[in-house]
Amino acid sequence: MPMLVLPNQRQSLSAELAAAGLQSTEPSFFIWLGVVPYLTKEAIFKTLSWIAGVPGSEVVFDYSEPAENRDAAGQAALAFHAARVAAVGEPWISFFVPGELAQSLHGLGFDEIEDLESSDIAARLSRTPTERTANSGGHIIRARRST
Repeated sequence: MPMLVLPNQRQSLSAELAAAGLQSTEPSFFIWLGVVPYLTKEAIFKTLSWIAGVPGSEVVFDYSEPAENRDAAGQAALAFHAARVAAVGEPWISFFVPGELAQSLHGLGFDEIEDLESSDIAARLSRTPTERTANSGGHIIRARRST
C-alpha cells in the first residue's frame, strides 16, 4: 500500500484518500503535477500502481527525461533548474525515458497513454501556431485505465 511520507509520520495513501471521501471503486481523476521528479521511482510506481487499481482511473503527471535525452538547450535548462532546487534541499531524483515509462504504465494496467513533450504542450496550449522544436526534456503524461 503506498505511503505518503510527512515529517515524523507515515500515512497510508488509500486510507487518507478514503478519509477525504474518495470511493476507490468509482472512476477517479488524479492530478499529480510538480511532484514526480522529487520522489524515488519506488514511491512513484507504488502510487501509480495504486491509482491503476482504481477501475476507470486516470492520472496526469509531469516528468523529465534524463540529460542525455535532451538537446543542448534542454541540458542547460536541466542543469540550471536542478541546481536551484537542489540548493534549497529539494533535488530532482527521478527521470524517465518516454518509451520505457509508457511500457511500465502499460504493465501496471493503464491502457490509454498520451505523452506530450514540452513543444507539444506549447503547441496545444498556445493561441498562436508554434513550430515544433527539439526535445527540451519536459513532459506531461496522461494515463488511463479504462476498466
